[in-house]
Amino acid sequence: MKKISILLAGLSLFGIQALNAQDATVRVHDAGTGVTIPAEIYGQFSEHLGRCIYGGLWVGEDSDVPNVDGYRKDVFDALKALKIPVLRWPGGCFADDYHWMDGIGPQEQRAYISNNNWGGTLEDNSFGTHEFLNLCEMLGTEPYISGNVGSGSVEEMADWVEYMTSDAKSSMADLRRANGREEPWKVKYFGIGNEAWGCGGNMTPEYYSDLFRRYGTYLRNFGDNRLYKIASGASDYDYNWTEVLMQNLVRKGMSGLSLHYYTVMNWGSKGSATKFSDRDYYNTLSKSIEIEEVLKKHIDIMDKYDPEGRVALILDEWGTWFDVEPGTNPGHLYQQNTMRDAMVAALNFDIFHKYTERLKMANIAQVVNVLQAMILTNETEMVLTPTYHVFEMYNVHQDAEYVASDCLTPRKECDRDIPVPAVDVTVSRKDGNMNISLVNTDLRKSMKVLVTFDNPDAVSSVVSARVLASGDVHDFNDFDNPDLVAPKQFKEWKFTRSGLEVTLPPCSVSALTLK
Repeated sequence: MKKISILLAGLSLFGIQALNAQDATVRVHDAGTGVTIPAEIYGQFSEHLGRCIYGGLWVGEDSDVPNVDGYRKDVFDALKALKIPVLRWPGGCFADDYHWMDGIGPQEQRAYISNNNWGGTLEDNSFGTHEFLNLCEMLGTEPYISGNVGSGSVEEMADWVEYMTSDAKSSMADLRRANGREEPWKVKYFGIGNEAWGCGGNMTPEYYSDLFRRYGTYLRNFGDNRLYKIASGASDYDYNWTEVLMQNLVRKGMSGLSLHYYTVMNWGSKGSATKFSDRDYYNTLSKSIEIEEVLKKHIDIMDKYDPEGRVALILDEWGTWFDVEPGTNPGHLYQQNTMRDAMVAALNFDIFHKYTERLKMANIAQVVNVLQAMILTNETEMVLTPTYHVFEMYNVHQDAEYVASDCLTPRKECDRDIPVPAVDVTVSRKDGNMNISLVNTDLRKSMKVLVTFDNPDAVSSVVSARVLASGDVHDFNDFDNPDLVAPKQFKEWKFTRSGLEVTLPPCSVSALTLK
């Protein structure tokens, strides 16, 4: 399978001369790739974990916090503006302890449990199937359901699909109607288990393969709803898991195969989200961009067993994972979000875009108040994180044609084997516009970048230009200073006879739209 790549033009005379005049050069190729960047690459993940759901997405209709049918209005409006293409729920590890019947019917009659995976807090199931699917409808977002294989049953999962998607006269569809929803929902993405190798059952890939086939047999399509069945795939470097599932499940009902990869330096002490050295910063970026090597290796295995590309790779958990903020519940995974997180998000997107012939979805962990969140809330206030702003600045690439480019850039050596590019880039084309996203990872130096085009007449003006930067890589937004890190108008560009010259501030993400 062809892989679209950003190449280092290190041997070209043009590249050598241009780098002497500039800090970095980007060459944009006019010929189209014919590859569309799926909007689902910008997916989100919402788990019953900490304050992601309760106090994050959901406060209930009787709350004093302004809400829309129980959903926090400030969070709802921010997510609407983000153009979320797909939202995964209810987990995560929580999914394999989740029994969907506990979360339907009158709120006061719903079962409640201790959330044993995440801090032992009360789970009252006030946010269940109706609340999630209605939220997705209101946001214009595709739901992605994670089904319970670990502690559930085939019958339970089959009934859930029927409850959600059947318009027939049946006990499950009638139960949905009795609970206030006459028409079935559209549910496309359905995960058959989560982390089956770990919290989802500690299974072997051979055993899970058989379970997938069994469960998948009874997850039926009702009416015109068509399920896209996603198998519980590997963690990080477990290439054998992918090998076994591809051997056993291609043409056996598997539409997608998941993968989880977190930017974690040490699974013991993970380090502070806000207090880190320059060395920590570059090592974190190096660990993050190692995902490219991981994607390549998993894709190579998938190509071997599925050269037609029938099965998609679904990166349904990714992002940074640091120690929780001091004074918070360790099981709630609440961490702050600095410019370092913004750089991780941008660099990951630049990688994801290159592999979308196989990689069809990615879901960052998680949407509110957990890990590399888009939004942080307290009882009454909300802040948007630097990562939120990267997602918003990059959403011009959703469903756009990927445009190939070469980037000649210096690289920063660090303690790890993978040096960090000083400059990184994504180019796409949509609705007659060319969108160029540029990253400068250098903490101290502004980078002068020359952007040239195979066809100099391809662009003639800059329609918009914004930059996300701050005076310090440790900067973050909190409830006392919610707008410390936010996009601003970007003016450090000009057209010359050579092309588009751009001066990127240190540690920044820039987005330019050209016509």
